[in-house]
Amino acid sequence: MNKAPVLYIVVPCYNEEAVLPETAKRLGKNLFTLISAGKAAEESRILFVDDGSKDRTWKLIEACHKTNPHFAGISLSRNRGHQNALLAGLMTAKGRCDVTISMDADLQDDIGAVDEMLEKYAEGCEIVYGVRSARNTDTFFKKFTAHAFYRLMHGLGVQTVSDHADYRLMGKKALEALSQFKEVNLFLRGIVPQLGYKTDIVYYERAERFAGESKYPLKKMISFAVDGITSFSVRPIDWIVRIGMLISFICFLFLVISWIRYGKGTVEAPYGVMISSIYLVGGILLTAVGIVGEYAGKTYMETKRRPRYVIEKTLL
Repeated sequence: MNKAPVLYIVVPCYNEEAVLPETAKRLGKNLFTLISAGKAAEESRILFVDDGSKDRTWKLIEACHKTNPHFAGISLSRNRGHQNALLAGLMTAKGRCDVTISMDADLQDDIGAVDEMLEKYAEGCEIVYGVRSARNTDTFFKKFTAHAFYRLMHGLGVQTVSDHADYRLMGKKALEALSQFKEVNLFLRGIVPQLGYKTDIVYYERAERFAGESKYPLKKMISFAVDGITSFSVRPIDWIVRIGMLISFICFLFLVISWIRYGKGTVEAPYGVMISSIYLVGGILLTAVGIVGEYAGKTYMETKRRPRYVIEKTLL
């Protein structure tokens, strides 16, 4: 009989005091059931990662730890963003467990899918993705932009799993491989598929947020999408070159035709056309410079090799 794996459930938290008590209650009950059924070892833990919260999130994590030793926590010295907080939790758990499952604190991820993920792990899967079976709880705008984002990423050659966020299982081998990726601009949804290993998918229905507010407003979603694109694809730069050549060719033909018609007296001096062309080319140039600058900025940040997170407190 195979020994039950040591499981760490990694939960990044940022200002989650409204939902954390219920999250701890449900996760604690689920972990107790897994341990009792022999699906997880007694040393298993629920690891909360406080990403520099400004509310009572860390106080609640400390209270959970005092009440139940199966709750653990780390507190980052300041807010570093969801991806860095998640990485901090995974790397902290790496040397202490056989397998991790990461999920958000808002209870939108179906906790019941953990059992099926562990079954896939027992069958030899090193990575198991939690994928949404539907987007019924999303608004039309969010549903449209999400599908557009995944289509764009695939079109740019970035390997991602559609409708998958950060609800996933990773075994020890996958965690060791992930630790070798040193980039500062983190996009785990693009990094994990590059690890290889045997993978599988578990479908689940995503619920509405139990309490509190979403930590991903439109501004952060756009920033997250830009990070994902610029971290894994240079095709936007190729597109700039092709679009620039195409616009230049079309504008040249248009101006030639305009001057010919002006010479024949069929139109007045094409000053409006010339000015419009200048504005058009100027707009394209500014966009091109901005895109190239985005890549240059990413390269600049990578060369500094600054730490992606700093852990201030630990409860393990």
